[in-house]
Amino acid sequence: MSSLLFRLGRFAARHPWRAIGAWVLAAVVVITASAAVGRDLEDTFDAPGLDSQRAVELLSAAGSGDAGLTARVAATPRDAGVTFFDSPAARRALADVQAELSELPAVLAASDPAGGLRDGGRAAVAGGTVSPDGRVALVTLRYPVLEKLDAGDLEDLKEVVAAHADDTVLRVEAGGDLFVSFEEPETGTGEVIGLLAAVVILLVAFGSLIAMGLPIGMALFGLALGVSAMPLVTYLVEIPSWAPVVASMVGLGAGIDYALFLVTRHREQLAAGMGVEESAGRAVATAGQAVVFAGGTVVVSIMGLAVAGIPFIAAAGIAIAAVVLIMVAASITLLPAFLGLAGHSIDRFGLPRRRAPRDGRALSTRRRWQRWGAHVSRHAAAYAVGTTVLLLALAAPVLALRLGFPDEGTLPASRTERQAYDLVAEGFGPGANGPLAIAVDLGGDASVVEPLHDAVSGDPGIASVAPPRIDTGAGVAVLLAVANTAPQDDATRETVERLRSEVFPAVLEGSRARAHVGGQTAAFADLGDRVKDRLLLFVTAVVVLSLLLLAVVFRSVLVPLKAAVLNLLSIGAAYGVLVMVFQWGWGASLIGLESSVPIVSFIPMFMFAIVFGLSMDYEVFLLSRVREHYLATGDNDGSVVRGLAGTARVITSAALIMVSVFLGFVLGEDPTTKMLGLGLATAIAVDATVVRMVLVPATMKLLGDACWWLPAWLDRLLPSLDIDGGTAGDVGEEARKDREATLPTR
Repeated sequence: MSSLLFRLGRFAARHPWRAIGAWVLAAVVVITASAAVGRDLEDTFDAPGLDSQRAVELLSAAGSGDAGLTARVAATPRDAGVTFFDSPAARRALADVQAELSELPAVLAASDPAGGLRDGGRAAVAGGTVSPDGRVALVTLRYPVLEKLDAGDLEDLKEVVAAHADDTVLRVEAGGDLFVSFEEPETGTGEVIGLLAAVVILLVAFGSLIAMGLPIGMALFGLALGVSAMPLVTYLVEIPSWAPVVASMVGLGAGIDYALFLVTRHREQLAAGMGVEESAGRAVATAGQAVVFAGGTVVVSIMGLAVAGIPFIAAAGIAIAAVVLIMVAASITLLPAFLGLAGHSIDRFGLPRRRAPRDGRALSTRRRWQRWGAHVSRHAAAYAVGTTVLLLALAAPVLALRLGFPDEGTLPASRTERQAYDLVAEGFGPGANGPLAIAVDLGGDASVVEPLHDAVSGDPGIASVAPPRIDTGAGVAVLLAVANTAPQDDATRETVERLRSEVFPAVLEGSRARAHVGGQTAAFADLGDRVKDRLLLFVTAVVVLSLLLLAVVFRSVLVPLKAAVLNLLSIGAAYGVLVMVFQWGWGASLIGLESSVPIVSFIPMFMFAIVFGLSMDYEVFLLSRVREHYLATGDNDGSVVRGLAGTARVITSAALIMVSVFLGFVLGEDPTTKMLGLGLATAIAVDATVVRMVLVPATMKLLGDACWWLPAWLDRLLPSLDIDGGTAGDVGEEARKDREATLPTR
């Protein structure tokens, strides 16, 4: 494989315009095809087999509007001393707002608080459209199922609300399922912040504008191509609309990291006197091969999301994996073309304070890291135990992990969804923000409806239940129940579970009728349960596949096992930090979080898949260099120290870039985006510092030559791959520099 990559890299560097032209042509074709025939990205939270999904199916079969999305528009008089009961002006203004909302193109039906108020208000209060104190009126808009809607329907609703921003009579706010499904987090800010941080880090690391610009240019080109391809990928699988945001987060960091490793190796070889084309080919054959295997590990980890049994999670994983694959391809074809164009001018336009010879700077950095590696090696047991205890302490809060979904009450107070949430909670109780849609498959027995309505009404967790609606043709009855507690509260989840396990069976025993709880609140609770059920299987699948890949790459049993265990420690520490910040509220105000929230149900899976893969990147880059030295010298301890010295600077720079990209997303308003950004940033920071720079050299020192043990029978079964790319010359040169690094300085 290394010879193939060598020829590929050398060809791209020798004929740069051909390689660049091929990428430009591919980009034009993809972007044009996406614009012409690409499908819209669609959001769906369907998950086969869930009780809430069965409720949606029944509601859809009955043609009930409860199967679709809803939006809540809350209105309250501007004058704090006025109610809808005693103000004709407020009632007229409400009727006007209600009329505008009813005329929106996608609205199937709207509740009628204005009509109830015309009859004296009792009907409106009894129907749950006006609060008992008359201060809040609630217009509930019913929409079709999610697949028949798009973001334009949300924009139509927001325009109506915005038109009343200066209304002197009423304050109008809106929220609900429609916002949850189509209100995308602000894009661009996180990417721009991460990109600017990457520019600064690369400029400091390389000391040259041209060397800095190559990884940035390649990553941006690959990212544009990957995101543009999403509308075409939807022909194979429905990609959720939020997937490009996550894919951009991961792809930008990974692409710059991969380019950083290649450019670093290329510049080292140029400094040693190698020609540009030869150096580009050798860089692709060595560091590029590590990129291929690292990217493969990321893809394997992310594709493991298919084990979750939740289609939209698997689809998002495919989107992320596609962008990572494009970044890998760009690294071994487009980047060497850029290197060929740059030639020996790659170090031009350097920083004023970076005028020292590059060899001298590299030797100084190598000397510092080699001293650190030797220090860790001398105290390997103490460092191994100490850092393991530290990581276990950080991971301990995972025992209190609570999966759920943040409701609109966690959004900033400036958002209309939060304003509407607060008005509804104040006027009707917190449960009104997430009603439970109970769908009953009558099975020919309509007599169960009234007893079921009474039993649900009598549950201590239920505040009210609307009169049942029966569709005799479809054989389905619908009950809308409002819980006493907020949608994200544990008590609401317990109420849903109690209805399913105790209330429904007690009423329906002996009947063919079956009841199911649907609605966004129940759906997200069910997704959390599905994640819990599949998490162990998912983790096992990803770890086993990664172990096999690393065993092939490094011809070892213990190295892959060690890598898996250490990666699990860093991911566990990141989970613990999420619990401390988002559930316990430690430092929450520092990231703009106004209240504690549960961990979003699918975040642990996404984090594990992404972080496990990216952590393996650093493992591959570090250990591939360690293995080069070990094969050349047979000295495990010395190889670990020299491998660390040769890669520590580039790994820490790469990690800084990745952490900066991820932290940029913490600045957004959406708690889910904050959660993913902080979790990924924490995991990468821990992995690149505590794990990669301390635990890896310490454990490899303690394991000694056993690190590279491989049973003969397994060696025959595994395919042979030359991950080192024939780098004996490089190793010899590096060993010479290492010997120089040990000499005393004058």
